[in-house]
Amino acid sequence: MAGGAGTRFWPYSRQEKPKQFLDFFGTGRTLIQMTVDRFLPLIPIENMLIVTNVAYKKLILEQLPDLRQEQVLCEPCRRNTAPCIAYALSRIAAQTEEANIVIAASDHLILQENKFLQVIEQGLDFVSQNDVLLTLGMHPTRPETGYGYIEVGSTPTDINNCISPVSRFCEKPDLENAKRFLAAGNYLWNSGMFLWNLQSIMTALYTYLPDMMHIFDEGREYFNTFGEEDFIKENFARCESISIDYGVMEKAKNVYVLSADFGWSDVGTWGSLYDLSKKDENNNVSLHSKAQFYDARNNIVTLESGKLAVIEGLEDYIVAENKGVLLICRKENEQQIRQFAAAADPWFS
Repeated sequence: MAGGAGTRFWPYSRQEKPKQFLDFFGTGRTLIQMTVDRFLPLIPIENMLIVTNVAYKKLILEQLPDLRQEQVLCEPCRRNTAPCIAYALSRIAAQTEEANIVIAASDHLILQENKFLQVIEQGLDFVSQNDVLLTLGMHPTRPETGYGYIEVGSTPTDINNCISPVSRFCEKPDLENAKRFLAAGNYLWNSGMFLWNLQSIMTALYTYLPDMMHIFDEGREYFNTFGEEDFIKENFARCESISIDYGVMEKAKNVYVLSADFGWSDVGTWGSLYDLSKKDENNNVSLHSKAQFYDARNNIVTLESGKLAVIEGLEDYIVAENKGVLLICRKENEQQIRQFAAAADPWFS
């Protein structure tokens, strides 16, 4: 899934190039390139589909030149994750009746990629043999308020004691509840990664989102043909804007979670990027830019190439500049960046 606007990283992430197409860590690879790279030892690139906004097709083919054009599925408008996923699954279902599928976002960071691949293999093996909807849950390391949580059922179902039924999904908590979840020991971070076999997830979609699936049924004859693009242009906007979590996973009775720990982060906010980045002796971070800090602590700074920031007296701030926009914002107020972006550029609203 690669269609997000990356609003929370504004102004570094912009309309013409949102965060999944940026090299945040100076590795020479963007987030979407890193995502494809980590799956390649397990899944050949010809078996991958990228679902994105139509505006980003050219960017994807530039950054992932080994993809064929038909592997890039273009949404004409944003409708959240359920229609995005249903589109990809409808394409797959038009080709085969049997498939094991992993759904991943293009903007996550995985530090221990070998362990990640072992978990994915385990999950794919499990869903290939069981009529279940499997999600990946990460062992929490802090009382994080920026992630949703999964309450784990009491009885593991596999010999490694890491696949269990889901009791419930929890929205992003306040700090008090996040501390309670961490102390309880049976809550996991919701990673937003899913593993399914085709029949199980299609059954669930028809059960819980029948109106949406009937829209895709109307285009069944067009999938994998030249008529697919026109059908999607004309009909995708009819889909309800709804997440796969709310539309299916929170309602289905056969949902399980595979608990894992492979150095995962949803690089979703400046705060999460700060946590992942190398810091100086005063816990300041400078990304892709030069910065001089004086009596300054716990800040993150990024500027356009060739520019210098001199930061004096700031503590716990985000300083980000790109293409004529300078953002100076307390880290604790970063959830307001969406509002700042919408006020400055109506495209983000």
